[in-house]
Amino acid sequence: MAEISCIDLCKTYQQGNAVVKALDHVTLQIEQAAFVCLSGPSGSGKTTLLNMIGGLDELDSGAISIDGQRVDLLQKGALADLRLHSIGFVFQSYNLIPVLSARENVEFVMQVQGVPAAERRRKSLAILKEVGLEGMEDRRPAELSGGQQQRVAVARAIVSQPKLVLADEPTANLDSVSAKHLMELFVELNQHHQVTFLISTHDERVMRYAGRLIRMRDGKVVSDEKQIST
Repeated sequence: MAEISCIDLCKTYQQGNAVVKALDHVTLQIEQAAFVCLSGPSGSGKTTLLNMIGGLDELDSGAISIDGQRVDLLQKGALADLRLHSIGFVFQSYNLIPVLSARENVEFVMQVQGVPAAERRRKSLAILKEVGLEGMEDRRPAELSGGQQQRVAVARAIVSQPKLVLADEPTANLDSVSAKHLMELFVELNQHHQVTFLISTHDERVMRYAGRLIRMRDGKVVSDEKQIST
């Protein structure tokens, strides 16, 4: 389980002569084992917020803690260790390793973690079956469709059952059936293994699963509501 605290987060980017406020004094508390969706138009700050929580980018100001540990103050080595053992990432761009098969991509994080080869193989095959890729384990990313690559990325993120999963538009390239199956898998991990989920999405199908829906616009939180998931 992971509890997240974000206090007065600010981040600006320079675009030509303009300064863009990607995060404009964002404060959030996300409880352990929460299932939260971030929604909002492109440029609202959703992806930036995920990247900050995951330690992938640096804040201009503010504080981020995961389970009481200040993420924004960690040195590179400690931050890499936190990401390796506690956070699963699902990126819009997949970030798969082109020369590795689907199974090898899923195994990669476990290999770095020092998981024995036999256990890596067992877990990777099981999770690929779970996300609907049984029989495609030995295909490389170029031999898979966009949706199939996304499922490999999801499998890689959740195979080690991290405390926190940060997912950026995880259903963007999935059909309705695959999206439903993926969200049900996320819900199972959330409810039965107490994994905290923070998902950025435009997809109304995804929002329906959330116990809490946070809407962003122009780098600010404009609404934050609990809801009954369906």
